[in-house]
Amino acid sequence: MSKKECIAMLLAGGQGSRLGALTSKIAKPAVSFGGKYRIIDFTLSNCANSGIDTVGVLTQYRPYQLHAYLGSGAAWDLDELGAGISILPPYATQEGGAWYAGTADAVTQNLDYIKSHDPEYVMILSGDALYRMDYRAMLDAHIANQADLTIAVMPVPWEEASRFGILTADEDGRITKFTEKPEKPDSNLASMGIYIFTADYLIKTLEDDAADPRSSHDFGGDIIPGALAAGKRLFVHEFHGFWRDVGTIASYHETSMDLLGQNPAFDLFDNTTPVMSNDTTRPPHYIGPDGRVDDCLISNGCKVLGTARHSIISTDAVIEERAVVEDSVLLPGAVVKCGAHVSRAILGENAVVEEGVKLGSVDTTKDTAVVGNDVVIGKGE
Repeated sequence: MSKKECIAMLLAGGQGSRLGALTSKIAKPAVSFGGKYRIIDFTLSNCANSGIDTVGVLTQYRPYQLHAYLGSGAAWDLDELGAGISILPPYATQEGGAWYAGTADAVTQNLDYIKSHDPEYVMILSGDALYRMDYRAMLDAHIANQADLTIAVMPVPWEEASRFGILTADEDGRITKFTEKPEKPDSNLASMGIYIFTADYLIKTLEDDAADPRSSHDFGGDIIPGALAAGKRLFVHEFHGFWRDVGTIASYHETSMDLLGQNPAFDLFDNTTPVMSNDTTRPPHYIGPDGRVDDCLISNGCKVLGTARHSIISTDAVIEERAVVEDSVLLPGAVVKCGAHVSRAILGENAVVEEGVKLGSVDTTKDTAVVGNDVVIGKGE
């Protein structure tokens, strides 16, 4: 196999328990988002748009739907000979097998995959955020700095800095300090959990970490502090743009609403760096004679016979006659039956709201209503 300049290891095994009912049956990166996409699409599209053509996807929690969705990687132009997407679940060896113990351990268990491509650099990514990023620019900076490790950071409001892993850097961008959720931060550069390692350094570091019984085998908890203590060359790469972790119900709903409007905060129609998806071929959406749509994203296969306002209507969702959906997200196959009213809610895949039911509230002080996949909400519930 020919030597690669840079490959990516995409951590996609998270349960995403803070998304509640949306991840009761599927992994967080496989959750539907933005009508025709799944959360993992945004990171994979960044890889394709940045020329990173070899991606190892590390899965663990409820992986079947994610595996089926990724397929050969053709939807993201990641199916070339000698490149493409490789699914990397935990596996058994002669010494036994175990779940991934931490983010670093997940990569350690797949060092053979990394070595088989013989890359100069390895990028570590997660599949649970919405953003557009040119990884090539980050890689170029890593090479120019002769760095052992480069960490993508995003400036955050100072009053929120204590919620993040904070990196302090000198005027050249070299990292001098890393603090996890500091009470009194001395920097507002928050780690985005996106790393580029020089491959030889990564491999040796992970092999040493695996042999350390005191380690929790985590990048943030062990690898980064250890690299700083050893005096390695660590640099920040600042990102200025739209980035959202959609790991909670509140952030999932808020970020979904950010896709709407004439000038959305995140523009899905920007073709300079397109977001790609393995969306199945479906019929065009249908708006009935009494259907009303205002400020919505309507996906293929949908039927809108009632009213949809300021909402995301995903593939194959149905809004029946006299039903109203507003400020909401309907995931694929969700059905809102005749006369029902859904406000500020998220309906899981194939969920049903029965006739005449009122679900959710326009009151923004109340939590977003969430219905899990395949759940039926009947009258009186």
